[in-house]
Amino acid sequence: MSAANFRSLIGTIVLGVLTLGGCDNATDMARDQVAEIKVGLTPDMIALPMGMDISMFAKGAFTREPRIVNCETAEGTKTTCYQLVTDGAPAGRTPGPFCPRTTTDGADVGGAWFSKEGIGDLVDITGNFILKLGDYYGDEKWMVYDAKTNKVRYTATKAACLGAAKPDVEAEYMQNCIECELSYLDDGFSRTFLIPMTPIPAARTGRVGTAGIALDGTELSGSAPIDAILGAYTIAAFDDCGGHINVHQGYHYHSTTGCTDKLNGDDGHAPLVGYASDGYGIYALKDAAGKEAVLLDQCRGQTDDVRGYHYHAASPSENLFIGCFHGETVRSEDGPPPGPPGGKPPVR
Repeated sequence: MSAANFRSLIGTIVLGVLTLGGCDNATDMARDQVAEIKVGLTPDMIALPMGMDISMFAKGAFTREPRIVNCETAEGTKTTCYQLVTDGAPAGRTPGPFCPRTTTDGADVGGAWFSKEGIGDLVDITGNFILKLGDYYGDEKWMVYDAKTNKVRYTATKAACLGAAKPDVEAEYMQNCIECELSYLDDGFSRTFLIPMTPIPAARTGRVGTAGIALDGTELSGSAPIDAILGAYTIAAFDDCGGHINVHQGYHYHSTTGCTDKLNGDDGHAPLVGYASDGYGIYALKDAAGKEAVLLDQCRGQTDDVRGYHYHAASPSENLFIGCFHGETVRSEDGPPPGPPGGKPPVR
C-alpha cells in the first residue's frame, strides 16, 4: 500500500465513522479501525503524520460535530480538512477575572499581563501593579486609576469594550484596563476553523496569523499589538489562563499557562495544548520534569518518533505560540488568510 493510498484510506474511514456516529464514539471507532489497518504496514507508512486527534478536545468544544470537507491550501494543494465550528467560549470554564477594581485588590481579583521583559511567566495584574504602572514602564503618564477613590478605570460596558479592544484605541478609553464579556458577542456568534486532516509540509514556512485552536475550542491567536496597546496607556488584561475576549474573535489566547494542557502519552513529554492551523500539534514548553524543549527550529518545531513533527509553545510572555508554519494552511471560513511565506523549513 502506498503512502498516498494509506492517507486516502484513513480519511475515508474517519469520514464514514464521523458521519455515522457522535464525535467521541466516532473517534474511538476510527482509532480502532486505523489500528487494525496498521497491521502489516511498513514502519515508514505507520509513521505518517495523522494530524488532529478529535478525542483530545474538551467536551463541548464544538457547537456541531466536526465534519470532514474538501479544502484547498493557500499553496493550491487540494486536500481534506476538519471543519470545526465553535461559539467563541472556552469549553468547561468561565473566563476571567481580568481587571482589578481597586488599587488594593490582590491577585485573586485581577488577571495577568505580559512581563515587560517579554519572556517568562505572565505578571499578576493586582491593584498595586495598576498603581505602579508608571514605575514599571518608566513613564509617569500612566494613570489607570482614580487617585481620589483608588478605583481602577476599566471598560465596564460593551461600548467601552468596542472602543478600546482594538489597535487604534479611541481617545476616551485610553488610560483603561481593558476587559470584555462573552455577553457582548453577537447572537449566534461562531468561529469556523478549517485544518488539514493530514499535515502537508510546506516548501516554505508561512507567517502566523491565527496560530491554531486550543483543546477547549477557542483560538490560539497571533501576536497581540503590544506597541499600540501600551502606547494608548491601556492594559488588555488576560485572565490567568492567558486569554481575553473581543467581539471579533470571542475568547482567545495570546499565551498558554496550562489551562488547556492534556497529556497524550506516558513518556513524560510536554502535554498537548492544541493544534496549529497547519494540523501539527502544539505542545507546552516544558515536559513532565519541568525541562524546556530544546533544539527547536525557527517555527518552534521538532520531530520525534511518537508525534512526528510538532511545535512547542513559547513562554507565556513572549507574545506568540509558534514562530512560523511548517505546514500548508487553509483560509478559515471566517478568519484571515495565512500570511506570506517566509524562509524554507530546515532540512530534516
